[in-house]
Amino acid sequence: MIADPPINFLLVDDLDENLLALEALLQRDGLHCLKARSGEEALELLLVHDVALALLDVQMPGMDGFELAEFMRGSERARHIPIIFLTAGAANLQRRFRGYEAGAVDFIQKPIEPTILRSKAEVFFDLYQQRQQIERQRDELEALAQALRRADRHKDNFLAVLAHELRNPVAALGGGLHLLKKDIPAERAKDIRIRMDRMLAHLSHLIDDLLDVSRVSQGKISLKKEQVELGDVLKSAIEASQHHIDAAGHVFVTDLPPGEIWLDADHTRLAQIVANLLNNAAKYTPPGGTITLSARPMEENVEIRIADTGVGVPREMQARIFEIFAQVEDHLTKAQGGLGIGLALVRQLVALHGGTISVESAGENLGSTFTVTLPVLRISSPPSTEPAATVGLTPHPGSDAEI
Repeated sequence: MIADPPINFLLVDDLDENLLALEALLQRDGLHCLKARSGEEALELLLVHDVALALLDVQMPGMDGFELAEFMRGSERARHIPIIFLTAGAANLQRRFRGYEAGAVDFIQKPIEPTILRSKAEVFFDLYQQRQQIERQRDELEALAQALRRADRHKDNFLAVLAHELRNPVAALGGGLHLLKKDIPAERAKDIRIRMDRMLAHLSHLIDDLLDVSRVSQGKISLKKEQVELGDVLKSAIEASQHHIDAAGHVFVTDLPPGEIWLDADHTRLAQIVANLLNNAAKYTPPGGTITLSARPMEENVEIRIADTGVGVPREMQARIFEIFAQVEDHLTKAQGGLGIGLALVRQLVALHGGTISVESAGENLGSTFTVTLPVLRISSPPSTEPAATVGLTPHPGSDAEI
């Protein structure tokens, strides 16, 4: 927990001994005393400090306590500070009237009774602290209200995308069934069935993503951890994503260490993390772009990086890109299908593995790099003295790159 800042109170008296006596009388943990020997000095302090209570000596040379109080009431910053006047003079009605007119909440006659002064001051310290707490709670509630409004707006966008994504394959399936009922050539029927199978696979993928996000959010996914080798996981992820990369004609580059990197992880879910990031890169990279998958072992972790030359992530979106609905609105016109929940699912699965994920991007249309950091069990060096990195290129059609 963050400790509350100390509460400032202001003492104004032209005599140093009075200032020291009052400070000793009121000082305690959580309080900070501001001392001024003149009205002008007090006004300078009030320009830079928030004050819970001001105790002003009435009789001072130059600007007296009443004049200082009038200046405070004329200041937007200081007008609400409660003022207690300390006076050694006669407490006649005229002086009291002038003091209350200047904004005083009380008069205390000198010599001062310590218990009375402490009791009255504590009331204003408590009120100040309560007001500060209320203001903090108000700010927190406003931040929560803004977050809820943003989430509601993203939810509406998400539902619109979901309706669009579901309507198209359902309409295609309905049209295919309608055609199959007619007397059509066998080749034509076979083509329709292939398309229907593809639409069903698309629907199944959408539903699986929705269910996965829901299960992880509710803590209903339990990982089946075992010792897995990172190279095997990455191979599975590449196989799952290769058709998306090839379909867009991207150049696919791998930069992987030759040794074995062993992790305590769920092979299926870990492959799903990398595959989702590769699919995301393929989706948001214009045809013929470059996607790079690399891994770098560290002392106790391994970094898996997926970089692309795609549309990038605007700076204002990078802090929110892994939220459940955040990217739908900004990337809706650039996406090539999907619900936009892949990154939210990836973050949740990475967290279940005890890892972290981050994104770097120079900005819109400047590509992006997603970095997954995971704890490792051990790293095995290769038996030979081969170079530390291997690079493979999967060319798009018409490219001169070699495997």
